[in-house]
Amino acid sequence: MHGLIGMVDTAELLATELVGNAVRHTDGPAALRVSWAPDTLRIGAWDANPELPELPRELTAIGDLEDGRGLALVAACAKQWGWQPLFRGGRQGKYVWCELGGAA
Repeated sequence: MHGLIGMVDTAELLATELVGNAVRHTDGPAALRVSWAPDTLRIGAWDANPELPELPRELTAIGDLEDGRGLALVAACAKQWGWQPLFRGGRQGKYVWCELGGAA
């Protein structure tokens, strides 16, 4: 209906990476948020760990490593991505997000 079918595979991959990182790097709760504005799909994951996410390495530098690819994949596939510190339910945490659009 919104012309999102072409983004499904990439959106699933990026949502999985963001939520996987959130669950892996925190002992507290984590949540996924997906929103749509004209021409932009925003996917984000909140977690209770206030530490900065590790900046992505270049995919070519990762080679055959079993981990450490998550944000590199997000950076490579998304139109843009970022993070921000958050407070939720009296707890500190962060929100890591990415956006997909017609050019992504």
